[in-house]
Amino acid sequence: MNDLAFTGKEHLLELIRGACAASDTQATMAILRDGLSSLITSKSVFLPECVYEPVEGHYARREIYKCPETGVSVVAMTWGPGQGTPIHDHCGLWGVEGVWQGEIEVVQYELMEDQPDRCRFERLTPVMGGVGSSGCIIPPHEYHTIRNPSPDKIAISLHIYKDSMGDCSIFEPLGDDWYSKGRKLLCLDPVDCE
Repeated sequence: MNDLAFTGKEHLLELIRGACAASDTQATMAILRDGLSSLITSKSVFLPECVYEPVEGHYARREIYKCPETGVSVVAMTWGPGQGTPIHDHCGLWGVEGVWQGEIEVVQYELMEDQPDRCRFERLTPVMGGVGSSGCIIPPHEYHTIRNPSPDKIAISLHIYKDSMGDCSIFEPLGDDWYSKGRKLLCLDPVDCE
């Protein structure tokens, strides 16, 4: 991917460098979570214009930065009205997610039983995140859904991952809190901001 330029990018890179220099994963995550929330609310970073364009039929995933030294990846996700994910994991990668625009509903799931072809989850209470809210995904507590609950507005979230996430496990309902396991290849949508 090309090195994408956008206003305030240096503030985002400074946050990532400082977080990656922390002594452990917990400290890294705390720095990124608090820093991302601050960057969003202070309006010191302006995402590229293309990030504000939804994609018909699925939420958009656009990688806007990838650190060549650490592998840390920054992905902007654009959620059209009602768009969301099935239950999924992060394949063991930590991540920080912040709401840039609109509202996002996140539902965490607790893995109760894991069998070769199916899993049983307990659905936890949904959390609504507004602009500036942020949270962490730290394996093994990584099972969740994300969606834009609005019937008519676009939502945008910014995700910082330990590395590029090329695939993940997804879980489709079978009934009685049981879900079938599958794999999903995660594609990136083009970053066309010229």
